Amino acid sequence: MENDEEVSIIIADDDEGHASLIMKNLKRAGFKNNFLHLKDGQEVLDFLFQRGNEPHRVSGNAYLLLLDISMPKVDGVEVLRQIKEDSELSKLPVIMVTTTDDPREVENCHRIGCSVYITKPVDYDNFTEAIRKLGLFLTIVRVPKINEVT
Repeated sequence: MENDEEVSIIIADDDEGHASLIMKNLKRAGFKNNFLHLKDGQEVLDFLFQRGNEPHRVSGNAYLLLLDISMPKVDGVEVLRQIKEDSELSKLPVIMVTTTDDPREVENCHRIGCSVYITKPVDYDNFTEAIRKLGLFLTIVRVPKINEVT
């Protein structure tokens, strides 16, 4: 990512193992970004919409969201919908990283506005390789700041 140290990567996944594997492999790919792991859809919405007592996003910062679909409280599709309906948050790049490979789900997420849809391979080595490739892809992505005053 251009100016990659300024972009915070949010990993929204209720599976602790998947989240740590994603972080570990992105770090191996050279990312020094700030990583934030959120365990359910409500935590993601509260963070992004700056609600509740937990930490919130900082206005003027750039974020990239790696979003699982199957999460407790609020699923990833609903999180995606709420983000893309918000005038400022709609700029946030959202990459679906999920075990769901149903073509209807892929179509639905793209229709709502996800940037990329990646199916998590079940096999450990294939999962690691997929995240390595994601890391290579992310090195060329430009990420906008949210609520930046111009």
